[in-house]
Amino acid sequence: MRMRLLAAAGVLVSGAVHLWLWFDGFRAISVIGAAFMVNAVAAVVITALLLLWSHWVPLLLATGFGASTLAAFVISATVGLFGVHERWTGGAVLTAAFSELLAIAASIAALVHEYGVPNRELVRHPLATVHATRS
Repeated sequence: MRMRLLAAAGVLVSGAVHLWLWFDGFRAISVIGAAFMVNAVAAVVITALLLLWSHWVPLLLATGFGASTLAAFVISATVGLFGVHERWTGGAVLTAAFSELLAIAASIAALVHEYGVPNRELVRHPLATVHATRS
């Protein structure tokens, strides 16, 4: 449960940063403004799912949320995203990046802790089983 709480905190902080930036003027930027609002709403939904539903789906959503949000920022900071070119400076940027890394790491840790690592013997190639039975 501790890892779920950390993942929820990471997702929620990232969403809060994006909501704050939306109010701070990003809402006026075409596409990016809408994406920031979607990010904030998705963060609240994913956080609620992480805390209320003991299933692997919210953990996978938290991993995807953190990874896609961080990837969008990296694209924006390198080649630009929808005309926006960001920089790796400022409290909001560093807070969001850290919280997204936290969401990714904690949700993966929770997945491994709660569901384990698949047994390699069970995750064989289907043809390996067919070939082994013919021998």
